[in-house]
Amino acid sequence: MSIAPFPHSAPRRLIVGDVHGHYDALLKLFDVMAPTAQDAVYFVGDLIDRGPESARVVDFVMQNKYHCILGNHEQMMLEALKGGALSSQLLQAWLYSGGQATLQSYNYQIPQEHVVWMQNLPLYLDLGNIWLVHAGLDPQLPLEDQSQEQFCWIRDKFHQSRYPYFAEKLIIIGHTITFTFPQVEPGKLVSGVGWLGIDTGAYHPRSGWLTAVDVNHNWVYQIHRNSLAVRCLPLEEIVVFLDPLLLAGRQRRPKRLGI
Repeated sequence: MSIAPFPHSAPRRLIVGDVHGHYDALLKLFDVMAPTAQDAVYFVGDLIDRGPESARVVDFVMQNKYHCILGNHEQMMLEALKGGALSSQLLQAWLYSGGQATLQSYNYQIPQEHVVWMQNLPLYLDLGNIWLVHAGLDPQLPLEDQSQEQFCWIRDKFHQSRYPYFAEKLIIIGHTITFTFPQVEPGKLVSGVGWLGIDTGAYHPRSGWLTAVDVNHNWVYQIHRNSLAVRCLPLEEIVVFLDPLLLAGRQRRPKRLGI
């Protein structure tokens, strides 16, 4: 366990990275953060898939009325459930990306209440100096021309941008696991031009770290999903700055088959 002294002053704005069904790690994270009624809690999407307890994760966020935005995994599930029945082609795409574990966690009966809740998740949240979105934005499009595809799925074009999208807002994203960037160790956060990536790969065997950031105090909380080890430390000690010139020309797998 690694815990440094950290600020207790409220209010805090706590941004939680991709949980991917890891309920025990999420509960431990909240035990460590100990949010109060003065704090605001936000999730960057991808509550579900890959991990074993997606149903409990969704229920936890719903019951506590925490803020959450739509991730690409929630989008895939909703697409597979369109029309009230499972679409075979879209179902296979979802199952390929970890949906089988989600179906099992619901005992193959997803409550309509959970479906409706996900259908009403926003694509982004503007918190003033912080702007939350699951994947990013197309740096060449105005905000009003961006679609669900950009907000939930974009990778390289956003990461490689040499100019901040907003002049006075930091964009915080999940979606792309931080260790998939060049020379970034598992568990580290990444910072690009005008954005911060906090998906540290809770589900992935190479990492296992679930991350939350207190953006009011630049403080990071992390839990390892296997050992439930704890790390609490200043953001500056765990973030790696990415030079967009070094990312230029980098190509990821097709967007709907990516991590």
